[in-house]
Amino acid sequence: MTSIRPPRHRCTARRLLAALAGATAGILVTGLAAAPARADGGSEVLLGTVARTVGHARYEPGPCPRTADPAPGLKGARCGRLTVPEDRDDPDGRKITLGVAIVPAAHQKAHDPIVWFAGGPGDDAVSEIQLALNGELNRDRDVIFMSQRGTYSAEPALTCPNIDEFNARALDLRYDAPSTGRLHVRATRACHDELESRGADLSAYNSIESAADYADLRMALGIEQWNVFGISYGTDLALLYMRLHPEGIRSVGIDGVLPPSLAGGAVGWKAAREGFDGLFEACAEQPACDDRYPDLEDTFVRLVSELEDEPVSTTVTVPGHPQPVDVVLDGGALVNWLVSATHLAAGVPRSIDELDHGNPKRIAEQWAGGKLSPQAVGRLSHGLAYGVFCSEWTPYESEAEVIRAGHRAFPSFPRSVVANAPLLAFLHEDCRAWDVPAAPESVRDVTYSDIPTLVLSGGFDAQTAPGNGPYAARTLSRSTEVTIPYVAHVVFAASPCAQSITRSFFDAPTAPDTGCLAGLKPPAFEIAS
Repeated sequence: MTSIRPPRHRCTARRLLAALAGATAGILVTGLAAAPARADGGSEVLLGTVARTVGHARYEPGPCPRTADPAPGLKGARCGRLTVPEDRDDPDGRKITLGVAIVPAAHQKAHDPIVWFAGGPGDDAVSEIQLALNGELNRDRDVIFMSQRGTYSAEPALTCPNIDEFNARALDLRYDAPSTGRLHVRATRACHDELESRGADLSAYNSIESAADYADLRMALGIEQWNVFGISYGTDLALLYMRLHPEGIRSVGIDGVLPPSLAGGAVGWKAAREGFDGLFEACAEQPACDDRYPDLEDTFVRLVSELEDEPVSTTVTVPGHPQPVDVVLDGGALVNWLVSATHLAAGVPRSIDELDHGNPKRIAEQWAGGKLSPQAVGRLSHGLAYGVFCSEWTPYESEAEVIRAGHRAFPSFPRSVVANAPLLAFLHEDCRAWDVPAAPESVRDVTYSDIPTLVLSGGFDAQTAPGNGPYAARTLSRSTEVTIPYVAHVVFAASPCAQSITRSFFDAPTAPDTGCLAGLKPPAFEIAS
């Protein structure tokens, strides 16, 4: 295992080369030149243009999958669908279809393609095409995108907009109050009942089945060897896939690492601590930021407790939303705001300072904007998300363990705050309503592998923790572990350096070029007059 970290900088900072704000929207470009791929019969054919049945799975070329937003990256793509059993224990039973899009290499230099594993759980890979193409992942190789089961362009799509709509309506409620929790679980149960009424076997939507779907896709496309690139939850799936279906994998890249053996609420608190610390330290190392916002960490921690005791209410205007929006900020909301706000790190110290001086508008606008964005409604597969959470995570982590982890990370936080891990509010209650059986305990095993692996983390990652990268890499004997400083969750989306390292890795999986790390600088934090 090789571990690479750049030297720390204490000089005056500049902005990173790419604005993460655009990247986190996740979507949009590039050129294409169709090049031949070799099918299993030896003849030269374009990848994805041949119908093929392998076992109980069938790939058929056809129209490109639907997308929630315009997807210029689909222009020139070769598309189709993979049909597989919903339940592999009943291969002759109900079938589901998964959308497939193959974006040709811009300049074909290699015939082993890259397959993209989306985040979430519950995001649609097809909707992440532009994120991949913005980083020129398809420079030398075709890149394959397949919707995981239950996601937006799959059939059935287990999306449940009612949950997203509840999250928007709940902006004027205390984030972590028991009364909010009861409404939250009611929305989850309504989603569960709706999907079951449509005939979905909710126990069939999980990482084990998704890994098998990708194994079937490789065979059905006639690919002898391919490369895997997973982001966020896609890293959990990639590490499981490496264990269950190692055949045919040339190399694996994982970015924003969530090892299956850690996945759950406790690691969420670890991630928040590490990501927040990275941001606070970067401010403290810049004289202008440290002078204007001294003791930023102490201020934030104090505000969490004060707001949990006495929440503040305000009314804000959100772009694209015609009516003013009432927002309540308590301690739990503030923590979850900052988890997301690490993507816009330059403005965080100023926003915290304004809140401390009685002005919650900036934070409330960002908090409401995320919930009311069109991208927040009807796109996430809650059926797949809860299938993963409730079969693979909560059966192997108690509510008490989440609370202990929260108090280890933030000893002064009130119990009501640490009871709900970041981004996973009321998860155990939701899973009791979801009512699916636990996955085999082996789903939590550590992945040991000699497949060449690139392990990428961000120094500001408050969602999956910079420390998760070294943890995963220690059992991957041919891994290169890289931390990109000053970048939040999923560094490929935001960092040209990370993109360059990733492309060089797929060219030379045991010797990626990491030279760009030496030139990275911290963001220039906003300084209010």
